[in-house]
Amino acid sequence: MKIKEVVDALERFAPLPLQESFDNAGLQVGLTEAEVSGALLCLDVTEKVVDEAVALGCNLIVSHHPLIFHPLKRIVYADDVQRAVAKALKNDITVVSMHTNMDNAHGGVNFKIAGKMGLKGCRFFAPKTVDGIEGGSGVIGQLPEQMAADDFVIMLKRTFDVECVQCNQLLRRPIKSIAVCGGAGSFLLHDAIAEKADAFVTGEMHYHEYFGHEQEIQIAVIGHYQSEQFTNEIFKEIIEKQCKGVKAYLTKANTNPIIYL
Repeated sequence: MKIKEVVDALERFAPLPLQESFDNAGLQVGLTEAEVSGALLCLDVTEKVVDEAVALGCNLIVSHHPLIFHPLKRIVYADDVQRAVAKALKNDITVVSMHTNMDNAHGGVNFKIAGKMGLKGCRFFAPKTVDGIEGGSGVIGQLPEQMAADDFVIMLKRTFDVECVQCNQLLRRPIKSIAVCGGAGSFLLHDAIAEKADAFVTGEMHYHEYFGHEQEIQIAVIGHYQSEQFTNEIFKEIIEKQCKGVKAYLTKANTNPIIYL
């Protein structure tokens, strides 16, 4: 099977038209006509991840975050992106990224997050239709049973293996309806409130965005990497189902640049 066929399978699941205007999803580095020797699946592409692909004999890396997000004017090994690009090219490794198109796809990143929490009846909120393709930036669903706010936070810490959850004032009512947006999702907070969600789970929010929502909605920010860490599982499921015989590996590299001390 050619690399192109694997990329096509991924893009059928998360069509590129669903990506946001600021994004750079799709082919990042390399060619797609070669026969695929294996696919390494990750959140971020770093030199360490490229080395891992080489060691595994993979000539394809599928990432969530684009390796090339801002335009490159030169490749002179001056920063981590340039070095990763150069190393991929030197080793004939193709890099493909499924970013906001995977965020916005049905069954994509936010559905995966919701699934990890055991949410039921999940659907898009803030939906959109692009070129006849239905998508949405956020997902809302229901917990199987309502939870107290402190128990909800403990569940998030356990489910996503996070050291801490940044919250506003804990709700003094049960939590049942959960709105989800992985990564930097604060732009959907007011949509979550409009949906009458009890809680909003995302990866990043700015300080001032927490103000004014006490006892209106439970804000729970679990970290950008932590919220999206299971995205490579989606890639693996697609490849194993649609690309029989292609070896797909979940990276063993933790590329989160943030540490908690």
